Order: sequence, then structure tokens, then C-alpha cells
Amino acid sequence: MKEIGKLLKQAQQMQEKMAEMQQRLAEKTIESSAGGGMVKVTMNGRHEVISLKIDPEVVDPADVEMLEDLVIAAVNEARSRIDEMIRAEMSSLTGGISMPGLF
Repeated sequence: MKEIGKLLKQAQQMQEKMAEMQQRLAEKTIESSAGGGMVKVTMNGRHEVISLKIDPEVVDPADVEMLEDLVIAAVNEARSRIDEMIRAEMSSLTGGISMPGLF
């Protein structure tokens, strides 16, 4: 019975640490760009786009598809970098033990 109590306490502590980590990550931002900096995206640790900057020079009404591709590339790069940041935080929290499905 003592072991179950100890295990539950450890699980509660891990849950608290994860909540703290999620809050820290939400406050962090990553900036990514595409097209040599013509399109810039800033994203927070919750994968929310908080800023999108588009250089007027890249806006060509005759080639909207290129602008769309640049925005997609910048957003995807930002998401990828956020995922890396989350994995690094999770690794430090779990001591390097992989816990699939947590994020």
C-alpha cells in the first residue's frame, strides 16, 4: 500500500512539473523565416502564430502562389523548431526517458 501512495505522489509531482513546463513553453517564442527573410513568422510554445510579417516586395498579385508557399514554409519551420524545443524540455523533465503521447 505504501508503494502505491509513493507512486501516486510521484505521478502528481510529474503532473505539476509538466504544467509548469507547459506554462514556460507558452511564454517562449521562436521566429522563423522563408524567402531570405521576406516572410517572418513568430510562434509561441503552444504552436500559436503570434506574428506574421511579409515584406511588400514579395507581394506580387500575379504570383500569389509563391507568397502562399513562403508563408507555409515559414510556419512549418517555426512549428518544427517549437517541436524541437518541446522535446528538449520534455527530455530534461523526464531524464531522457521517452514518453510517447505526452506532446
